[in-house]
Amino acid sequence: MHHGRGTGASGELSGLRQEFYRCLPRRADALFELTDAILCADGPVRSVAELSLAGEHRRGHGSGYAALARGRVDASRLRTALTAVSLPRAADGRLVLAVDVTCWLRPEAHTCPQRILCHTYGRGKDQHMMVPGWPYSVVVALEAGRGSWTAPLDAVRLAPGDVAADVTARQIRDVVGRLTAAGHWKPGDPEILLVADAGYDGPRLAHVLADLPVTVLVRMRSDRVLRRPVPPQPPGTMGRPRRHGGEFAFGDPNTWGTPDITIETTTRLYGPALIRAWDRLHPRLTHRIAWASHDGALPILDGTVIRLEVECLPSGAIPKPVWLWHSRTGLDQHEVDIAWQAFLRRFDIEHTFRMLKQTLGWTTPKLRSPEAADRWTWLLITACTQLRLARDLTEDLRRPWEKPRPLQRLSPARVRRGFRNLRPQLACPARVPKPSRPGPGRPAGTPNHQPATRHDVHTVTSTNTQKPKHREKTQSSDPRPRRTG
Repeated sequence: MHHGRGTGASGELSGLRQEFYRCLPRRADALFELTDAILCADGPVRSVAELSLAGEHRRGHGSGYAALARGRVDASRLRTALTAVSLPRAADGRLVLAVDVTCWLRPEAHTCPQRILCHTYGRGKDQHMMVPGWPYSVVVALEAGRGSWTAPLDAVRLAPGDVAADVTARQIRDVVGRLTAAGHWKPGDPEILLVADAGYDGPRLAHVLADLPVTVLVRMRSDRVLRRPVPPQPPGTMGRPRRHGGEFAFGDPNTWGTPDITIETTTRLYGPALIRAWDRLHPRLTHRIAWASHDGALPILDGTVIRLEVECLPSGAIPKPVWLWHSRTGLDQHEVDIAWQAFLRRFDIEHTFRMLKQTLGWTTPKLRSPEAADRWTWLLITACTQLRLARDLTEDLRRPWEKPRPLQRLSPARVRRGFRNLRPQLACPARVPKPSRPGPGRPAGTPNHQPATRHDVHTVTSTNTQKPKHREKTQSSDPRPRRTG
């Protein structure tokens, strides 16, 4: 059927499936077939019980929820297995990682523990809302070019009391360690590029991960104020030396000066683009928030500021300029060009979140325990990895109204359509189910005398309890205060 193409990819995919089965110490057969049902079901996943109707799922409709509730996934071993397979790379051959937080919202699940107020946007009309749920920090590897493919490598649920910045730093450190152990990065290779959005403290990440071969690229808010290097001190000057030079205010073009690098190009999606870069700029840090426990003098974290300005968005709207902070100094024009293009690829992680939620049904099950939610999350991440490895092996079963595409341009959803035809050629270690009969359950008409415990919603930090500071009416026309930290 496939005329021998992709033999190596088929062996790699079968090897991953066998290792995935070995990562399931308890209820392995039910969990493995539940993952296959996710990959082979017709249309989006609407219910865990309905997955039992797929031919690849040979067990009863209650086995799925039972396996998620009482099964077990060796997450540490599975992380190693997902990192050991082939990974996408950027155009220059380097690994590009993206990190972001996505939420499994559970607003009415009062019996679910460890729920946290999650920031959401768009549930009301242009409103930011805090909704209870389980937030997950996800790390993926990005590939070059426009597309909707990423390689999920890790997912960590944020528990009550966790600091997202500390969790992200530990997560990236573990991922880079596994990438190095798997041979994806060796001394002499280009540094791994970590791309994140404005919700992350880029200088803090760069400082914590300074001992790793990682370069940090983050978007900064348009009201930030950075500092230039200290100019040479004139001879005979008395007093304490200055630590910070002049201001570089993103909102004040008079403070920018002449950029060190200017690039004018035309993008296929955004039209003409103007990229300008200024070298050796750093934030003025203070002993608060993430730096409150720092001993001694605060570091000077110099980097390169990149301003990306495009003419229009695909929707026709006029976009705002994007400010980026690169943790390395002395960049040349080629490195600046790679940086802003890598940041645009960061948005591919949103396609992965949409695939997980809308097609694979990540937030569909009404699971009570967060441990069961973690198991379901790892099943879907493994399913995404299998789809990526099957890109060269499946046929394009396109709908009559869809345009033909080459195999490398197929979306994850279109690759999933052909996975059912590919599955018989792959390793399927799950055993045949044994005959059994369901238990008696609670007799009909008998009330439940052991209701589930109800749990309160946790807040991430104590700042949510502070009273908002109301500004005077005479200051209502003042601009937004500048962020210097």
